[in-house]
Amino acid sequence: MQTSPREYYLSRIKDFEIEIANQKKKLGWLSFSRILTFILIITATYFLFGNWAILIPIGLTVITLFLILIHRYNNLKREFTISKELLLLNQEEIEVLDWKFDHRDGGNEFIDTSHPFSYDIDLYGHGSFFQYMNRTSLKSGKKFLSAQLNSNSIEGIQDRQKSIIELQNTPDWRQRYSAIAKLINDKFTTQQITNWIVNYNPFLNKAHYILAIVFTFISPILIVLTALQTVGPNLLGYWLLGGLIITGSQLKKINVLSDKCSKSIDTFQNYAHLIDLIEKREFSSKELQAQSFRLNYKNKKASLEIKKFSKILDAFDNRNNLISAIFGNGLFLYDLWQVRRIENWIKINNTSISTWFEVVHFFDAYNSLGNFSFNHPNFNFPTVDRESENTISATNLGHPLIRPEVRINSDLTIQTEQFFIVTGANMAGKSTFLRSVSLFIIMANSGLPVCSDRSIYRPIKLITSMRTSDSLSEESSYFFSELSRLKIIVDKLEKENYFIILDEILKGTNSTDKAKGSKKFVERLVNFKATGIIATHDLSLCEAAKESPNIENYYFDAEIVDDELFFDYRLKKGVCQNMNASFLLKKMNIV
Repeated sequence: MQTSPREYYLSRIKDFEIEIANQKKKLGWLSFSRILTFILIITATYFLFGNWAILIPIGLTVITLFLILIHRYNNLKREFTISKELLLLNQEEIEVLDWKFDHRDGGNEFIDTSHPFSYDIDLYGHGSFFQYMNRTSLKSGKKFLSAQLNSNSIEGIQDRQKSIIELQNTPDWRQRYSAIAKLINDKFTTQQITNWIVNYNPFLNKAHYILAIVFTFISPILIVLTALQTVGPNLLGYWLLGGLIITGSQLKKINVLSDKCSKSIDTFQNYAHLIDLIEKREFSSKELQAQSFRLNYKNKKASLEIKKFSKILDAFDNRNNLISAIFGNGLFLYDLWQVRRIENWIKINNTSISTWFEVVHFFDAYNSLGNFSFNHPNFNFPTVDRESENTISATNLGHPLIRPEVRINSDLTIQTEQFFIVTGANMAGKSTFLRSVSLFIIMANSGLPVCSDRSIYRPIKLITSMRTSDSLSEESSYFFSELSRLKIIVDKLEKENYFIILDEILKGTNSTDKAKGSKKFVERLVNFKATGIIATHDLSLCEAAKESPNIENYYFDAEIVDDELFFDYRLKKGVCQNMNASFLLKKMNIV
């Protein structure tokens, strides 16, 4: 029997609580061992000083042990941090399963009133679909996910479905990827890093390289000769001063480069781990394979190149050490060596870095899609049929953000080039239904499973007009804004096919004018052979169904029983006869 999402997350929480406790103990022992080893170094030096034949081998052995302990401690500390992120991740998934997600990032920066559908259906913001399903760890991954939901792309849907199914079935891998990505401090964004690397202009020339070689070769000889008192210490001092002057001549440019490198170290170190995770996994879906293949570069693994660069950056960052700054630069031109290594790496990889980053962001975004699918085993992937006579044929279609125990679903079959006019009482479910259909199309186009028992879908782009606002800053009235939106819809229909969803259009004018205008607009849409749904309180608009075989009337009902209002929230064929505005005004003692 397949484990449910809740069982999986609870099991992972238990495992990571145990693992974190064990890692804490190991970190404690390693800390104690490091202190003990350091004491041994000091003690051995104190008691054996002068007895070099014994002190040197013992000292080297203890120092080597000390370095090994530091290495093991740092690696375990990193795993400890990842384990804490994984524990938090699984705890948050339990919260979302319990419908506690309003504290999560809603992607407010993506709210766009001019977008074809996102503003109308609350795709972003508080209580939004994005807030519910977004699991990205990176800013660029979040942008990629938003672009995917906004794209309105109807090509490659089945490939996206296969990718999401594959990621759905690899929850351990997805979670580790997300946990590592959360360690990245992306204040210095990958876009900024890419711009820096692509546009970088080397400032060292061949002469600097020759000088670095000369100093590296001659300085050890001078040090030995000075120690043997073959030459006076003044010569070594002048030599060191000369090295500092040579390095200092490029100090301003080196400091600028050092600032960029310091900001980038964390990103490159963690991106190397993320790319390594991708490279080590064998993907079966066409889309994931293609993304993984983008990491191949001249028969080199991108992860190794990124690791190499992160080590170079780390070495360069050591210039902030006073000993390295004075003796490293004075005797070995340390900064010049490191700058040359950086410039060589950039020269080789500057055309690939943006691609590598894009692959990381792709998987960060797609992990959200895979996670959503994993969390909804009762949702189903629509069968894509580009030759179907129906644009949507769905059984038990519902809104994915309504709790299953209270969600009431409806069957929907709408033929291509067919238009539904939906009437109904206030609060009967019209707007929720429109958003359910909108999300069906968006989710289907994104490759996600939909809130339906089964469905057949003929891919189509979506455009809506459900929420229009005036703009004082642009001196546009509500009515003009709505007309502008409808004009956009007409212009788009002249170029390609769209699924149109409208909610109570022409609200900014009187009822008679609204009825005439709405009827003419629907007729225009039918003449375009458009497919879509319009919700309205205007029953006169339903007369259009008598004049066109492509128009059907549907409604949501409300009943008054024992002076109480009841809704069944089910889509029915016909025209609504029961309105409730007067009843509600009286019931609430408003009139």
